[in-house]
Amino acid sequence: MNNRITIRVVDLIGSQLCISAEDGQKVFDKVLPLLKDGKPVTISFDHVSMVISLFLNVAIGQLYGSFSEDEVRALIKVEGLSGDDMELLKRVVDNAKKYYSNPKGYDAAWQEEGGEDEQ
Repeated sequence: MNNRITIRVVDLIGSQLCISAEDGQKVFDKVLPLLKDGKPVTISFDHVSMVISLFLNVAIGQLYGSFSEDEVRALIKVEGLSGDDMELLKRVVDNAKKYYSNPKGYDAAWQEEGGEDEQ
């Protein structure tokens, strides 16, 4: 029997502001072992007042580097985000799926782009 585990972001990071990569990493580090054990997780954003893409990229986007889209969809539930923040999460997830489908290609393109800026 798999009981869903709820992670309250406000309690985990100690803030209503989801704006740093470090706090996003706290969420990722909490969720990752649970998913590896096949446990369903609800990530609750109740009482969060601000969320930015950097936080979501680290907290949720990088899960797509360790799990398939089907696994993430089956095990992760997100609640408590406003409509605009759900749109932001959708963009983060879409970008993460693209990136993790070919990370070497994206990294090489990124480095090539960075090299052009330095000239």
